Amino acid sequence: MDTVQYAAKIIEELQHSVSFIQEAEADRLADRLLQADKVFVAGAGRSGFMAKSFAMRLMQMGLNAYVVGETVTPSIGKGDLLVIGSGSGETKALVSMAQKAKTLDAGVALVTIFPESAIGKSADVIVRLPGSPKDKELSRYNTIQPMASLFEQTLLIFYDAIILKCMERKGITGSEMYGRHANLE
Repeated sequence: MDTVQYAAKIIEELQHSVSFIQEAEADRLADRLLQADKVFVAGAGRSGFMAKSFAMRLMQMGLNAYVVGETVTPSIGKGDLLVIGSGSGETKALVSMAQKAKTLDAGVALVTIFPESAIGKSADVIVRLPGSPKDKELSRYNTIQPMASLFEQTLLIFYDAIILKCMERKGITGSEMYGRHANLE
């Protein structure tokens, strides 16, 4: 297969993948995002990169959004929301973050392949995304892509779709968001 054929196959997989997202779960996450005093995002590896892009758009939308682990991230507490993107829902550092957030009376949202995971058991909001975990033996989805690529790509698309949903609810335009875009370069 050539590169263009691979890219077309990835897009085909993504189209199939997003069709499994449950609107009610997405609505609950959008509600919680818009109600939160501060939003914190976390993920490990490539899921962490998706979380950072999500935090950027949340900030550009005018929400107080932070990436867990950055030096300028404030403390989390009551009225805040921690959003974790984790295919497995079992990554030790993320499990610890979720537990800590709960002890501080913050809400926890999980976007995952496995809602019944350790993080899922304590999450207030769970959005299940289809995808293949790193160990494809545990997958219900066929993908030509390695490891958790399909989940990570679906995660980014899902986060962008949630941004659009929140923009619509708040009546925010892309132009308004651009006004909050970094301008020191």
